[in-house]
Amino acid sequence: MKTIWIKTLGCKVNQCESEAIENALIESDSGIALCQDESADVVVVNTCSVTSKAAMQSRQAVRQAVRNHPGARIVVTGCHAQTAPEQFGAMDGVDLVIGNREKHRIPGRILAQINSHPKHQTPNNTSGHRSAAQTTAQKIHCPDITKTTLFDSLPAIAQGARTRPFLKIQDGCNAFCTYCIVPHARGRSRSLEVDQVLRQIQQLGQSGYKEVVLTGIHIGCYGQDLTPKTALPDLLWRIREAGNIDRVRLSSIEPAELSNAIIQMAAEKERVRGSLCPHFHIPLQSGDNDILQRMHRPYTKEYFSDLIFRIVERIPTAAIGVDTLIGFPGETTGAFENSFELIRSLPIAYLHVFPFSPREGTPAYTYEDQIHSRVIKDRCKQMRRLGQDKRTSFYGRFIEQTVNVLVEERRDKDSGLLKGITNNYVPVRFEGPDKWVNSFQRVNMLRIAADGVPEGKRIK
Repeated sequence: MKTIWIKTLGCKVNQCESEAIENALIESDSGIALCQDESADVVVVNTCSVTSKAAMQSRQAVRQAVRNHPGARIVVTGCHAQTAPEQFGAMDGVDLVIGNREKHRIPGRILAQINSHPKHQTPNNTSGHRSAAQTTAQKIHCPDITKTTLFDSLPAIAQGARTRPFLKIQDGCNAFCTYCIVPHARGRSRSLEVDQVLRQIQQLGQSGYKEVVLTGIHIGCYGQDLTPKTALPDLLWRIREAGNIDRVRLSSIEPAELSNAIIQMAAEKERVRGSLCPHFHIPLQSGDNDILQRMHRPYTKEYFSDLIFRIVERIPTAAIGVDTLIGFPGETTGAFENSFELIRSLPIAYLHVFPFSPREGTPAYTYEDQIHSRVIKDRCKQMRRLGQDKRTSFYGRFIEQTVNVLVEERRDKDSGLLKGITNNYVPVRFEGPDKWVNSFQRVNMLRIAADGVPEGKRIK
């Protein structure tokens, strides 16, 4: 029995791809099993490069994998592997560096490695050694992703994973925001064919799942590359018409692409199969128009504010999450205050706060008016406090109300209570038996616990 462990850093797309790799290996009839200890025969590190910190953590994770899993094959993949393949290829102990364009081939490459020769043995080499350059080059499988136009992906997970599986329907990005390395790591926008999306959702529904999370790098661009062209609202209507799963959630969507049609779909009754959850995660990044323009973001703070209020007017209970990027070059005290005051004025549910870090290869890396790290840290602290206040206020609106909760696969590790998520992304803990996992339960929300999570009692 061969064992594999996958360490995943970064976004939901990476998580989705890691789970798909795991599932493909388990279903390959090769005798591979998952593990999380030092006995793993193969370790895959799925890296992230969205920030300098994420890239550093990815390098640390690879070194730790080499150190903690002696004798294992170490495979490095993901966005940082795509943007810095030689750096990983030169690391002692790393066997394969596989870019995002080749990620769907990882299960086959792993099986071929395991079946062909022991780790570190040099096949077909009578001299018994290679130069360092040859060794590094033979490790790397990272073709230029900017030239790919096809959507390559492993199928959605079908068993043994989370209660709310991710389905990647789109990859890549055409926006080229001035701070972002992602288009260089993921390539141009490309989409999974509509029929394949519907087929995979049908399979997930037949396997007993109640919810699917549609994810992608720039999901609002879905379908623009297909023939004939389509769009995200069209796909959502097709999913709803098929009725193969109870509810659908979007992982994230750009403000300019969150149309009235999508908002209207999320306003429909929850009990309709295939309904869209009233939960939108929308990147703002900055609430200052000059900074937005410098970031190459295609909207103004006024447009963003109008969008949020349009959503809440149509769906008063909608959960709206917002991303902010703090400390972009040129962010004066006044520009930060514009962001802070905009978010303070908006009826949002939660806030994700990211400190700006310059990424080599992006325009912002060369900007001279960089903000000192101490200033960025202080501004992030202020924004996170505001985000916590927004979250607590949103949760508090549902105290003494009855909510419909999809019970997740793992109990709360501290209390032992069941935990689940409402359609508008409110986490709820409550007492109950294991048989309620992956089922909808009606729960009366009673209080917000000391750790900020709502708790309640199931209604018979």
